Amino acid sequence: MSKSFSSKASQTDWERIDAMQDEDIDLSDIPEVTEEQMKQALLRVGGKPVERGQRHIEILLDAFIVEYFKAKTGDQGYQALINQALTEYIHNRDLENRLRSIVREEVEQAIAAQQRKTITDNSSTQFEGDVY
Repeated sequence: MSKSFSSKASQTDWERIDAMQDEDIDLSDIPEVTEEQMKQALLRVGGKPVERGQRHIEILLDAFIVEYFKAKTGDQGYQALINQALTEYIHNRDLENRLRSIVREEVEQAIAAQQRKTITDNSSTQFEGDVY
C-alpha cells in the first residue's frame, strides 16, 4: 500500500484563490518574449519542425474556389489571398480550441469550488445538534 504524501486538510486559502482575477496574478518574474526570440523560435506543427517561409506546391481546388478568389483580387494575388484565408482559418481554429479549453477549465474550477463549499458547509453543520 502506498503512503500518501498530501495532508488531509488543505492549507490553501481557496476562497481567496477562487476570488482572484487574472490581473491579480503577479507575473513580474516572467519576462516578456522579445521579437528576436520569436524570430529564433522553432515553429512546429503537430509536433514536427516546420521551415519558415513559403513553399511552392501544386494543389487541385474546385473551380468555384479559384474563381471566387480571382474575383476578389483579379488574376494577380489570388493565391496570396487563398494563403491568407487558410492561415486565418488555422489561427481561428486554434483560438476556438484554446477558448474551449479555457471555458472547460473555468467550468471545472467552478464545480470544484462549489464542491469544496458544499463539503465545508456540510462538515460545519454536521455536528450542530450534538452536545458534548
